[in-house]
Amino acid sequence: MEPCAPKNNRNNRNNKTAKLCVKLHGTPCLPQASVLPKKNFLKKIPHYSLKIPIFAKNFLMNKRFKTLFIALGILSITGCVSKKDIIYFQNDEIDQSKVSNSYKTIIKPDDLLQITITALDTEAVRAFNLAAVTYSTSSNSAIGVAQQQNYLVDNNGEIDFPVIGKLKIGGLTRDELISLLKEKLDPDYIKNPNINVRLANYKVSILGDVRLPGSYTIPNERITILEAIALAGDLNISGKRQNILVIREEEGKKVQYKVDLLSKELFVSPVYYLQQNDVIYVEPNYARIQSASSNSNTGLFISITGVLISLLTSISILAR
Repeated sequence: MEPCAPKNNRNNRNNKTAKLCVKLHGTPCLPQASVLPKKNFLKKIPHYSLKIPIFAKNFLMNKRFKTLFIALGILSITGCVSKKDIIYFQNDEIDQSKVSNSYKTIIKPDDLLQITITALDTEAVRAFNLAAVTYSTSSNSAIGVAQQQNYLVDNNGEIDFPVIGKLKIGGLTRDELISLLKEKLDPDYIKNPNINVRLANYKVSILGDVRLPGSYTIPNERITILEAIALAGDLNISGKRQNILVIREEEGKKVQYKVDLLSKELFVSPVYYLQQNDVIYVEPNYARIQSASSNSNTGLFISITGVLISLLTSISILAR
């Protein structure tokens, strides 16, 4: 090969170029004409720009860089969400013979009941429809208001009903409570009474990876798990649809149910129709948990690292 420059250099620029050639190739020689067709090609390139391929090559060969590259690859794979993990009701057709449209509200402790009794004899029912009252300290008198008094079910499942006294109603349905009150009132107190029972504090709570978590009051006392999730704005993409947890109180104990929104078996689940005070919890997926536990600047770091990797990889390819 021919020398890169004569021994007696004409100027400092040629000296620097010769030294750089020695550093790059080990000998003071020019690359082949197919790579650098003109002898003065190196003179047009700043000496500091020729050091970039060496830096890129060393950086790419660094073990820490390789580890970081692999970690970023794994992170990008785990962060992806499969179509099968998002779409609801994916399996076979719904078995209509197993689907039940019947729904019954079970009275439980801490329920707040509104009981209204009507009949032709208005004077007879007045004692059983007590109005909520406020007391005036100035006149020492009670002032009735339009709001009707509610009855709170105690821990023993009982209420203190006017005239009749204590009634054990815990565990009864609405229809069973109405039948019980009619037996107590007719015919001794009221003839042919009409009884209406409403649950004043019917609510469900939705927690976890949903758009609008919180407690929701249900005025019609009938709601499905799908309707409850819709009230909360649906699950986030990162929510686990196949592992929905429903916590319900039954006979004084907390019972847990697991629901899979991806399966049509949901419609035959015992918690498809929710009860008052049910709690729904949506578990976030692994990627969401990891992102929450990481620093808030992790996304920016990954973006910068990705750009840096692309830049160095391109420089390394051009340097070959």
